[in-house]
Amino acid sequence: MKRQLISSGSTFEQEIGYSRAVVVGDWVFVSGTTGFDYSNMSIAEGLLEQTEQCLKNIDSALKQAGSSLADVVRVTYVLPNGSEFSECWPVLRKYFGEVRPAAMMISASLSDPRMRIEIEVTALKQSKI
Repeated sequence: MKRQLISSGSTFEQEIGYSRAVVVGDWVFVSGTTGFDYSNMSIAEGLLEQTEQCLKNIDSALKQAGSSLADVVRVTYVLPNGSEFSECWPVLRKYFGEVRPAAMMISASLSDPRMRIEIEVTALKQSKI
């Protein structure tokens, strides 16, 4: 099966050697995505703003892959401070309230101390009938 590589333009992708997303058949695997605004490589301080930007970045990758947030079947949230997770629930509900993918939250350090959340998703493109 052919693999399609999706890039966000993030310098991290080149420096580390990964793709923002990989498409194989109808499956889309989106890498852990942070709240960086890749257009200017800036990151907001607040958790809610970072969560919103994470999901915008993921949405962009999914669209490039011919998919959408509505196709997400699995999501993993990683926060350095797990006790803050409930603060971002309103943003998560905004994007996934109707989709309701399988989900997991992990508390772990992230590679940059400015990062307050990282999100990865797996999507299964809806069949075209």
